[in-house]
Amino acid sequence: MFDDDQSEIHPLFAGAPSTTEFKKLRKRIVRQAREAIEQYGMIERPADGSTPRWLVCLSGGKDSYTLLAVLHELKWRGLLPVDLLACNLDQGQPGFPATVLPAFLEKMGVPHRIEYQDTYSIVVDKVPAGRTFCALCSRLRRGNLYRVAREEGCSAVILGHHRDDILETFFMNLFHGGRLATMPPKLINEEGDLFVYRPLAHVAEADCEKFAKAMDYPIIPCDLCGSQDGLQRQQVKQILDQWESNSPGRRQVMFRALTNARPSHLLDPKLFDFAGLERKISEESVDSDEIPLLR
Repeated sequence: MFDDDQSEIHPLFAGAPSTTEFKKLRKRIVRQAREAIEQYGMIERPADGSTPRWLVCLSGGKDSYTLLAVLHELKWRGLLPVDLLACNLDQGQPGFPATVLPAFLEKMGVPHRIEYQDTYSIVVDKVPAGRTFCALCSRLRRGNLYRVAREEGCSAVILGHHRDDILETFFMNLFHGGRLATMPPKLINEEGDLFVYRPLAHVAEADCEKFAKAMDYPIIPCDLCGSQDGLQRQQVKQILDQWESNSPGRRQVMFRALTNARPSHLLDPKLFDFAGLERKISEESVDSDEIPLLR
């Protein structure tokens, strides 16, 4: 799938380290993204033969930079037959470096749209003192991204959530929501007119961090609003970090469990007809006086 010739490469990978370690990292991330795209059926085949357009959401964090680079790598190699439009939503957070992403995207030659919507002021006004902003901020952000996707003729909104985000959400729902649920790699929005994809669903957060750092992308911190301390997600992350430290590889084992659900071995009667279970009793077993063999 890949070669070692760095003379021809997408601009987002230009200047990449030539070490064997980085090459393996890049190949692993791209392979895992391609597997997720294929496994969850993210590539549409419009009946009219048109090319689907994806709105790739770019926050400026390590995950979204990795997402952008990987998708353009797949498209550049002819493995992703879609048009890509990067989009950053500037939500008016104090201290947000508004020029960083436009300059980066221009330099990389990446088609993009920068959208400004001051949702920060709304969040500050609506959220009581001492509460975190994340839930309302996320809803407002998602609504604006859906609007931009419609305006740009996109069929899907692409998010940079990775394997660890999915695991953390699962445990947050388990510990605090009383349900077994997480971020799906593919869903349709409530209005039913847009897909939401997470191509990095199989990619570890540590790999995203190593990749973005090695590429020296201009990372923008996600804590500009100052509401991150004490979040339930951070507490869950610490638990998972401790488990991973005690037993390396446990994150991947737990993630694999999410792809291997057995409704008959859970307790939800809406997923499995426990009441309808019946024993198979043959006439021979009813009439026979023979003693059954022990096994």
